[in-house]
Amino acid sequence: MRTRLSITGLTTLIASAALLADTSTHAGEGTHYDYQGGGHCSFPTPRHVMTAAMNATDYQGSAACGGLVVVTNTDNDLSVVVRIDDECPECAPGDIDLDRRAFTTIAPAVTGRIPIRWHYVSNDHGGKPTLYFKEGSSQWWTAVQVRNHRYPIAQLAYRSAGRGAYQPLPREPYNYFIAHSGMGRGPYDFRLTDFTGLTAELHGVTLQPGADVSPKQIVESDSAP
Repeated sequence: MRTRLSITGLTTLIASAALLADTSTHAGEGTHYDYQGGGHCSFPTPRHVMTAAMNATDYQGSAACGGLVVVTNTDNDLSVVVRIDDECPECAPGDIDLDRRAFTTIAPAVTGRIPIRWHYVSNDHGGKPTLYFKEGSSQWWTAVQVRNHRYPIAQLAYRSAGRGAYQPLPREPYNYFIAHSGMGRGPYDFRLTDFTGLTAELHGVTLQPGADVSPKQIVESDSAP
């Protein structure tokens, strides 16, 4: 079992260039810990999914957050699907720290460590993406998170009131995209790009701090802009 390391308050900015999660199959070790929500991805406590913490290399500054991963115990070929909700800073590249329920689906808890392979899959039950504005967001300082997406998000850009060019947003390691000078009053359009290159424009999003906000319209395309 691993012990979680806290990086609360870490404010190092991740560059606005797209951080692309790897589409290949990875290999490493699987471990387990008692996850109770509130991990580095800043998601609410999960109710209907099993979760895991991604090693720091593949976490990619929060680019892995919200992605679904199939983890297979290569000793017995049993697999489990987990959502990446957290980071494991001390894990080696390729390793994943599973929540206890997920780990015991593919191995006895007393095993402690198991050889694994893993890869990302589409969250086909995720529905349509929503935007969550961090508490304290305003027209002068705005932090927004993408939720309910199919694949990990590589880049997010916005424009206010449907005017002008989209402006890329820098991303924090705790999985929020930040407009340090704010986004204005809105409503906003957002353009998200996932790690497969799929883009979607989310139109007519209103600023509602502390709430999941659904766009009025979603326009998808099959290639990055």
